[in-house]
Amino acid sequence: MREKRTPRPEPMAEADGIIEGRNAVIEALRAGAPIDKIFIAKGETDAALGHIASTARGKGIVVVEADRRKLDAMSRTHAHQGVIAQAAVREYATVDDILNAAREKGEPPLIVVCDELSDPHNLGAVIRTAECAGAHGVIIPKRRSAGLTAIVAKTSAGAVSHVPVARVPNLTALLKELKEEGVWIFGTAADGNTTLYDADLKGPAAIVIGSEGSGMGRLVAEQCDFKVSIPMKGKLNSLNASAAAAILLYEAVRQRLG
Repeated sequence: MREKRTPRPEPMAEADGIIEGRNAVIEALRAGAPIDKIFIAKGETDAALGHIASTARGKGIVVVEADRRKLDAMSRTHAHQGVIAQAAVREYATVDDILNAAREKGEPPLIVVCDELSDPHNLGAVIRTAECAGAHGVIIPKRRSAGLTAIVAKTSAGAVSHVPVARVPNLTALLKELKEEGVWIFGTAADGNTTLYDADLKGPAAIVIGSEGSGMGRLVAEQCDFKVSIPMKGKLNSLNASAAAAILLYEAVRQRLG
């Protein structure tokens, strides 16, 4: 009788609670993110790492010296710069949290909705730009999307500690709810019927960024009040998702400052 084979274990998923790189860890400490432990490369005399260690100890956080092989093994980005923080898993915000953040500031909501951005570098870049532009939050779907992983935290340069990120089961239903709250939906589309500079982004606005390959899904696109096209003067006809988000966000900033 043949022995029953033991199934191979599934590979471990990226943990949301790993924060890598000096800037990302410094920003997490500054923002008061819940950090359990910080690993710093053994024998390093770099001033930035010394600052991280002293700040962490001042907050009662355990600091552990680890050799580089251990850090390399823990690292997901392979660019840890000699420091990795082990944080509690970041809790996702709710859509109400994002809308309330706008109300508390007395500002019309400015929200970024990511339709299935699977590349964590793109999501991190979008979150970073959203923070810099003063957006009140980012919304992602639960499925077929990058989450708040270590790579996202690194790419966002710590912005994940400052921008509420909500995760919802159904983007189409979410967009309907936002419309009921008086938010206008602006989708990015190469064949959009509204040009970037004709879009009125001064009021309550949600900017929908499509996936890297196929753009917005059909059902999501149908919920958009406006489909916005970005002027393209070169030979290519599309932009990276995070670049498109940056262009629309800063057009919103320009209009709101005016």
